[in-house]
Amino acid sequence: MLITFDVVVSTKIVQQSTTPERVILGIDPGTTIMGYGVIVTKGKKMSLVDLNVLNLNKIENHPLKLKKIFETLLELIEKYQPDELAIEAPFFGKNVQSMLKLGRAQGVAMAAALYRDIPIFEYLPKKIKQSVTGNGNASKEQVAAMMEHLLEFKFSGKLDATDGLAAAVCHFLQGDGTGSKTKAKDWSSFLAANPNRIK
Repeated sequence: MLITFDVVVSTKIVQQSTTPERVILGIDPGTTIMGYGVIVTKGKKMSLVDLNVLNLNKIENHPLKLKKIFETLLELIEKYQPDELAIEAPFFGKNVQSMLKLGRAQGVAMAAALYRDIPIFEYLPKKIKQSVTGNGNASKEQVAAMMEHLLEFKFSGKLDATDGLAAAVCHFLQGDGTGSKTKAKDWSSFLAANPNRIK
């Protein structure tokens, strides 16, 4: 006698989120102190990963400072695997020598990201302040306070660190609310996305 069994296999479909995580490394370049902050974003949410400074005060030789910046950026990239680098652009000041040194520091930081094929996004200091506080002339303290509010943490370190973090947050806020860029590929795509521009 042949006995048969009906076997019912239940299948459970697990729906995974289609919103990818992005890691953004923000840099406030400097030859005395370089601030940096790392955030991870998913959809409209940001989370703080790391926040600190690289202190270069004890290195007297300028080329050695640049070497240290390059090495530190590579270490940060290796550790956090950022998808993008957001960096503060040098501001125009009266001291030409300081501007040149700052430009070199920024260039070395950018070179480290390029060496690891990481896209770079540059923002003027006023743009960063405007983006994160609503005031392009905000003080470092105001920027730090807004970082604490947006990312829900308490900070007592150097303000260069929160400046670097603000560059990362600014980059995230430049997107469509999810952090993704929405540039049109061609004119037809642009017009389709912006029908109010057609006259």
